[in-house]
Amino acid sequence: MAASLSRYLVEQQRAKGNIPPELRLLLEVVARACKSISHAVNKGALGGVLGSAHSENVQGEVQKKLDIIANEVLIEANEWGGHLAAMASEEMDSIYVVPNRYPQGEYLLLFDPLDGSSNIDVNVSIGTIFSVLKKPEGNLAVCEADFLQKGQAQVAAGYCVYGPQTTLVLTVGDGVAMFTLDREQGSFVLTQEHVQIPADTQEFAVNMSNMRHWDAPVTRYIDECLAGQTGPRGKDFNMRWVGSMVADVHRILTRGGVFMYPWDKREPDKPGKLRLLYEANPMSWLVEQAGGAATNGQQRILDIQPQQLHQRVSVFLGSKNEVERVSAFHN
Repeated sequence: MAASLSRYLVEQQRAKGNIPPELRLLLEVVARACKSISHAVNKGALGGVLGSAHSENVQGEVQKKLDIIANEVLIEANEWGGHLAAMASEEMDSIYVVPNRYPQGEYLLLFDPLDGSSNIDVNVSIGTIFSVLKKPEGNLAVCEADFLQKGQAQVAAGYCVYGPQTTLVLTVGDGVAMFTLDREQGSFVLTQEHVQIPADTQEFAVNMSNMRHWDAPVTRYIDECLAGQTGPRGKDFNMRWVGSMVADVHRILTRGGVFMYPWDKREPDKPGKLRLLYEANPMSWLVEQAGGAATNGQQRILDIQPQQLHQRVSVFLGSKNEVERVSAFHN
């Protein structure tokens, strides 16, 4: 019989000593919240959850109703358990400190409650991304600075993709495991362990409509891919672009590929579009745990010291040899 998520986490705690019991319980709560979001996403128009909420988040992006619902589900599920000190979300201006009426734990939870909002109304895969950090020792009151830890300090990271199946992908530093939601049982079941990304690939994921705005190294790399068998790479490439980071990264974890969201000239003062703390860090750790690589072109993403809660970053991640090639063009 396949192991449940709970059993996998108990074994990570008990047999392998990778996680303390508080972190195991926290991850179970996050998984339950993802299950609730999955149900809301699946209801779609029947649940009255589609369409715009006619509000903007801190990034100035128009929020969908499901963005707000998913954010509330994650907060309500996690605030009372006693494992968390505070939360931060792409949808909130500042941090959310666990209210005084609940016990305060030693962990910090960061999340993008619903990644790929533009795909909600057209029934294309979307997802939730999360990252767990340890609260710095000795700090009694929680502040924003506590969240500004390098990605390599994460103690758990993962995402849940709401597609034809609902799949939870997780690392606690012992490789990457995938769990599929069994709707009859109502639980996540382990369906793949020790996920590995092939080092070589013939598939890239990038928004080609931004090509005229790219920097020279990105243009050079994509030009090489497009030249195909007769070009310097000597092989044909396919392009895939879903427009939900979760879906694009899930494909890469499943069969390889390289995902790129580079800096571009339209907003030259912004280092990229994706958020370092909610998107790039958790995804980079998952990719590295599966044998891939993740950089911003110049340096490993997990080595970047965050300066702001909503800091943005360029992202190149996936199959190791391709990420190294495009990074070499930058350097």
